[in-house]
Amino acid sequence: MTKSQFEPMRAATVRSSQPRRVFVLGATGTIGRATVHALVQRGHEVVCFVRPQAGVGGRLAPQDSVQLFSGATTRFGEVTDPASLSRDGFCGERFDALVSCLASRTGAPRDAWAIDHQAHVHALEAAQQAGVSQVVLLSAICVQKPVLGFQQAKLAFENLLIDSGVTYSIVRPTAFFKSLSGQVERVKSGRPFLVFGDGTLTACKPISDGDLAAYLADCLDDPSRRDRVLPIGGPGAAITPCQQGEHLFALLGRPARFKHVPVTLLDAIVGVLGAAGRVLPALAAKAELARIGRYYATESMLVLDPLTGRYDAAATPSTGSDTLFDFYAHLLAGSAVAERGDHAVF
Repeated sequence: MTKSQFEPMRAATVRSSQPRRVFVLGATGTIGRATVHALVQRGHEVVCFVRPQAGVGGRLAPQDSVQLFSGATTRFGEVTDPASLSRDGFCGERFDALVSCLASRTGAPRDAWAIDHQAHVHALEAAQQAGVSQVVLLSAICVQKPVLGFQQAKLAFENLLIDSGVTYSIVRPTAFFKSLSGQVERVKSGRPFLVFGDGTLTACKPISDGDLAAYLADCLDDPSRRDRVLPIGGPGAAITPCQQGEHLFALLGRPARFKHVPVTLLDAIVGVLGAAGRVLPALAAKAELARIGRYYATESMLVLDPLTGRYDAAATPSTGSDTLFDFYAHLLAGSAVAERGDHAVF
């Protein structure tokens, strides 16, 4: 096991009955890396298209990216440039499938429309020219209730992909381990676990990078996942923030301590920044980030019943075997590190 990600022992991988040439976007993120590995394991010929300076803050030089993707080919260019996608990425070659784990880093509207939407539009056009007939897209379950800019950008491309005529699998995961690990060090250092309201306002079925990667890779071969929008979570029952905190303290052998933050405080922050942002553009960006924070503090990452408007844990499918609480145990033991990048909240 490496210290960069959680890698439990897995059952033997079944190789694809129809190996394909697969073009991958978003490969340098933790989910992207795991997905490339899963695709290679299944016998696919994988080409990763990444920026020359990739990763959070551009810390990955070209040689670093190449080392990440054993068994795959790495090509370099700019995903936001349609000419670079065709020239440096697809290179006039034929491909069978496009798998995208690409996502904007912050969720700010300008970034989201450039990456979550427009870059994907360019990629789909280039992929179709290269003969691609199947697309697997990593999206997000929160687009069910699209009130934020990045959700609207993702949903706009989802709809375009559905109408494109290409065979698609749109995968909407619930919550990632790394996104729920921001308070591990806080609790470890003796501070209370922060929750909004009473800590039971929301729930999710967290999914590991490895389990999600396997699910994405298997979309290529599973006919039941074609031309479908696929919400997916990890194994077990849905978990509330309060349960996350309780388990962290139990792992440390300490009594649980919580600090309750009223949602009205978030509303006030959003209101103040929103008003100031109409004068100062820099504060407008901060206001959007505050709105994103409020959304995740008050909305569950589960399937939304369109008839009742309620989130339904029982209707949210599960996959895999990795649990968030096992991941917490590995973080506390120092045998795993949560690579959170721009996803940090606490």
